[in-house]
Amino acid sequence: MKAKNFEKQFDEDVDITALLDLSKAKRVLQEQKRVNVDFPTWMVESLDREAGKLG
Repeated sequence: MKAKNFEKQFDEDVDITALLDLSKAKRVLQEQKRVNVDFPTWMVESLDREAGKLG
């Protein structure tokens, strides 16, 4: 499909997701990085309680 047709479908609110290869999609400037953080026990317990309330 030519870019012009692709853009036209997009502008007309046609669902174009079937035309995209989402397996290679990346978020620009949002690369993930793993970090380790130490929290006091009371904070972890408090977070667990809040998570339980939220389901």
